[in-house]
This record gives sequence, C-alpha cells and structure tokens, in this order.
Amino acid sequence: MTTRRDQVYRAVARTGPDYVPIYLFNKDQEQSDIVAIGVQHHFMGPKADTSEWGFRWERLDETMGQPVAPVLTSSEDVASLKVPDLAPDWRFAEVPAFVERHADQYRLGSLGLSGFTSMSCLRGFDGLMEDMALCPAAVEALADAVFGFEEQIIVAMAGRGLDAVAFGDDWGTQQGLIISPASWRRIYKPRYAAQFALAHQHGMQVYFHCCGKIDPIIPDMIEIGVDLLNLSQPNLYDIAELGRRYGGQVCFVCPVSYQTTSILGTPDEIREDVRLLVEHLGRFNGGLVGYVEEYHTIGMSDANYEACVEAFRTLGRYRPADS
Repeated sequence: MTTRRDQVYRAVARTGPDYVPIYLFNKDQEQSDIVAIGVQHHFMGPKADTSEWGFRWERLDETMGQPVAPVLTSSEDVASLKVPDLAPDWRFAEVPAFVERHADQYRLGSLGLSGFTSMSCLRGFDGLMEDMALCPAAVEALADAVFGFEEQIIVAMAGRGLDAVAFGDDWGTQQGLIISPASWRRIYKPRYAAQFALAHQHGMQVYFHCCGKIDPIIPDMIEIGVDLLNLSQPNLYDIAELGRRYGGQVCFVCPVSYQTTSILGTPDEIREDVRLLVEHLGRFNGGLVGYVEEYHTIGMSDANYEACVEAFRTLGRYRPADS
C-alpha cells in the first residue's frame, strides 16, 4: 500500500505521486502528509519562553514573538558562549512514540530556528550586522558554534525514523536578501553544504524554510543539496519564472501567500494562486508540496483556511515533465 510518506518521497524525487502532498503545519495534523517534531528547543521553560541557547521570548499575541534581549552584548562575548548540552533527557525522548504514531506520514526532525536566525537571536540582529562589517572573526566563531551544534544534532538524529532535517532560517526581506549574495556564499553557504551533506550521509533529506525573497541564492541552495525548499511568500516571486528557472531541480513547498491571498483573498483568488503553483511548479511529475498554516493571529478566517486546504486537495494533480 502506498502511504502518505511514499507520496512525499515521490514528490521530492519527481517520480509521479498520485497527488500534490500537503503539509498542514499547525492544525489538522493527522490529515497532513508531513508532520514535524522539534529536536532543538527554542520555546521551552515554565512559560515556553526560553531557548536552550539562553535567549528569552516576549509575546504580545499568539505569534512566536521576539527575543527580549541578546545573550551576547558585544562581539567579545562570543568567545564565552555556552553551547547547549547535546543529549539532555528530553531531546529525543518523544521521537519513538512520534514515529510510531505517524508511521504512514513523512516525518521531519525540526531544528526550529536555525543557523543565521539563531545567531541573530543570540547577538541581536543589529549587533550581528555590525559584527559582519567590524568583527568578521566573531561572526565566523559564532557561526561555527551554532552550525557546529546543529551538526551534532543531525548526526544524533540518524537511525531514529526521521525522514528529513528541517531548518528554519529566514534570509529575505520583501525585496531581496538581508546581506549580499557574496557574503552569504562566503560565510554561510559552506556551512549549509556541510550540514546538508551530513543529513544525506545519515539517510535523511533536507527541508529548508525561508521567508522573504531569496532569488539570488536559490541556485546555491539547489547546488548544495536542499530537497524541499519552503518559500513561504510566493507572492514575492514570478511563479512562472520560478518554474522555468528551477522547476524540476528541487521540490518547492509553498502556501497560498500569508500576507496577501490567504488572509484577504476570496475562495476564487485562493484557487487561482494554487492553480498557478501547481501549473508552474508541479509540472515535473512532482516537485511541489502544498503548505497550509492556520494563521488567525494575522487575520486568516476559518473559511480561508478551509479554502486553502480544499484548493490544494482539488487542484493538486501533477503533470508529466514533458507536458
């Protein structure tokens, strides 16, 4: 029997799954083709407000919030950064039951926030940007600590029944990359390449979430081995051009855009956004996974949530690569 897990693998490999799989991120997860469990804890403690790295969160609503203050107040503090314990009792304690409960679904081991995003929480975004210009050695040292710890987690994930490592690292503004492509390639690309290689070496795929517009580095991400690329704001892209340039090279994971259609759109507009995604990214006998996140905190109605799910369910059929 073909499982939902099989369908996702076939979508990634572009070998003709029966339908476009859907990742229901935070609601109706038993109906989702993809599920996730955290293996790095940024939201923990008595009030779920403290990362294992030591930074604390402040929330004014039901969103993830913002770090209250950087752990590292200067570039000199990087040298004394305390890296978390790799193997506390809780890190993988729930994984066996999770794998058993979701036996027919594709299972992500999620780092939650990762890489550059974790670095910016530790140092503060402004401080990290200043360090890139004034103290590049401190940035390299911080990257080594954060990416190196994540590499240890990736290795420890092996053999636990998880299908992919999920990274959460936002690189885009609404207009383009946060830093120059040259700086990204010099500092971060080699570290991602090492992490992705480790995941593949240990039998896991790579799921990478990124908000914002990241056109310049999509070819780099494909080159170093991303398997599922979650572009969370497809409204920032020309979807037809995205398909022409990169379709058939990676499996895109895309929602109906959070900030526009999924919040303010009509059911017909939601269906049209999904139709474009399927037509241009799903015409490679695979290569697309639909993504739906319940987002009432920023104005998504129940009706629009259901419309997003229904649109992917009814329109989510692939075309052969040569059609």
